[in-house]
Amino acid sequence: MFVIRDARMDDLPGLERLAAVLNTVNLPNDKEALQELLDLSERSFSGRVRSPLRREYLFVMEDLATGVLAGTSQIIAQHGTREAPHIYFDVLDEERYSQTIDRHFRHKVLRLGFDYDGPTEIGGLVLDPEFRRAPGKLGKQLSYVRFVFIAMHRTWFRQRVLAELLPPLGEGGRSVLWEALGHRFTGLSYLEADRISKNNKEFIKGLFPTGHIYASLLDPAAQKVIGEVGPSTEGVKKMLTAVGFHPLGRIDPFDGGPHFEANVDEVWPITKTHQGTAAIVDLATLSDAPGESCEGLVAIERRKSKTEASATFRCVSTEFGESGPTIQVPREAAAALQIQEGDDVWALAVARHTRL
Repeated sequence: MFVIRDARMDDLPGLERLAAVLNTVNLPNDKEALQELLDLSERSFSGRVRSPLRREYLFVMEDLATGVLAGTSQIIAQHGTREAPHIYFDVLDEERYSQTIDRHFRHKVLRLGFDYDGPTEIGGLVLDPEFRRAPGKLGKQLSYVRFVFIAMHRTWFRQRVLAELLPPLGEGGRSVLWEALGHRFTGLSYLEADRISKNNKEFIKGLFPTGHIYASLLDPAAQKVIGEVGPSTEGVKKMLTAVGFHPLGRIDPFDGGPHFEANVDEVWPITKTHQGTAAIVDLATLSDAPGESCEGLVAIERRKSKTEASATFRCVSTEFGESGPTIQVPREAAAALQIQEGDDVWALAVARHTRL
């Protein structure tokens, strides 16, 4: 069984191993950057970051049998503020026609945009390649856990939820669009620019061209990736569309990946997540209990005190039962969650079966 929980500073070696394998912008192979990521996440979960909109939550998936970290996912409570705006390219179509020579062209145009009152962002989804074929759809679990957490703390997050999808990238995480455009105006590599932009986006505003950029002037390879998703991201795109997200007609200015967005009240994994009281049962007898038999996520969080935000979060994918306000949790899942009879838990049913 796998458990998804809040990341801790002692997870650093596991994150370093994942980063060494993947070295993505979401999980850079940089010890100092990972330490900063963990520190902010720990302070966010514990409530030491007082403003909810300044919090960033990092979830890790742990194989309980081995203690190995299989993957991560993340929530950024607000992506885009006055101090650090959310920056993007609007992708527009522009038509041109000359009556004199009877020539008509349709150009793809990029326009730099800024959001100073940005949405909540879900991101940081990383799964170790060794676990991608494991049973249980681990990537889906890592994705859905973010919706469960947002549902548990609805007032901590914005009304809009953003997802930035990765486009096809070259060897070593090379971005064709950045090399054709961003690098020429900043002199930075893709990974350097992304790392700097985590804390300071002034260089983009200061160095990028203003006005419209005609994509037809870029290399054909760069034009091809605009708004496209990579092979490993195709499944994420389908999942987001299925739960209520839609494309914005915007792309990431670094790599050209598309932006998808949803109203939080229209994302069904958020609206269908609900709270109940745990009843711990044997899995073999679950089908005999009254109510509905479900498959999905069950989560719990524990507070240090009534005045503090959540400090410990745990979530598992499991079969469970629903009968009124009671959520029937199998013993193995209850042990992984470290819950007792009568604890308050949250559940998201991905599939339901009515029990006769």
